[in-house]
Amino acid sequence: MLYTIAVILIVLWLVGVVSAYTLGGFIHILLVIAVISILLRVIQNRRI
Repeated sequence: MLYTIAVILIVLWLVGVVSAYTLGGFIHILLVIAVISILLRVIQNRRI
């Protein structure tokens, strides 16, 4: 489920970059949050 959210956020980020609307900054923040959450998930799986 986490990966699905990350993919959706990446697609929204790409749409924001292409369309250059003012919501681009918000989408960038969501993308950063998604990447951080994926990295945390990967790090936690390596510890187990």
